[in-house]
Amino acid sequence: MRPYILAESSWTKLKETRFDLAVLPWGATEAHNLHLPYSADVLESELIAAEAARLAWEKGTRVVVLPAVPFGVNTGQRDIYLDLNINPSTQLAILNDIVSVLDHQGLKRLLVLNSHGGNDFKPLLRELGGRFPGMLLATANWYQALDRSLYFDNPGDHADEMETSLLLYLKPDMVLPREDWGKGIERKNRISAFSEGWAWTERRWHLVTGDTGIGDPSAATAEKGGRYFRDLTLKIAGLLTDLCNVDSADDMWSK
Repeated sequence: MRPYILAESSWTKLKETRFDLAVLPWGATEAHNLHLPYSADVLESELIAAEAARLAWEKGTRVVVLPAVPFGVNTGQRDIYLDLNINPSTQLAILNDIVSVLDHQGLKRLLVLNSHGGNDFKPLLRELGGRFPGMLLATANWYQALDRSLYFDNPGDHADEMETSLLLYLKPDMVLPREDWGKGIERKNRISAFSEGWAWTERRWHLVTGDTGIGDPSAATAEKGGRYFRDLTLKIAGLLTDLCNVDSADDMWSK
């Protein structure tokens, strides 16, 4: 059993163990083009968190990875069969309960490791910071940690070359053969402000993409996924270590 994975731990071990940081992987359950599983975001968040925690643990960092939350905000995907949605208010309620337990038990640091673009934890953690002033609450979108252009040829943000490469490396048995891959063509918004990115409106997924993917996965390889995964988890391990080494949230700011 890995001592930094809560789901693999027993009370025999935990009753004598105290951690400095909890990591909560958070994904979504949704279609990922024609060839990746609905669990892609959950698998990515779990496996990235586990490897980063392993690297940090081996350097003396006492971090524990909580079970991943498999449901995300998918309000724009109601018309995609079995894409499951929880609202931001539901996420806040779940986080409130988890933070309340951690705070009560003296585990004062939590990192939400986000794997889904529809999740936005910043406003939720702002509110929870007021309710639990003694907690250090943080979130990170792992897919923004590195410059993806250094690893992949085709840009995208859903079941694209990057995600397909990761799954080819991490879970190749869950990726369908290449002849089944969709092209991931995105239909752009006709209002230029939204297409340019400085204005926002929710994407209606069934209108934006014909195969539920956004980004061409055709150049994906397991080798690209492995290189990206190794560099990514090393960088996230550094974040875990840094969060454990500060005395408190106030101690993060330079004097």
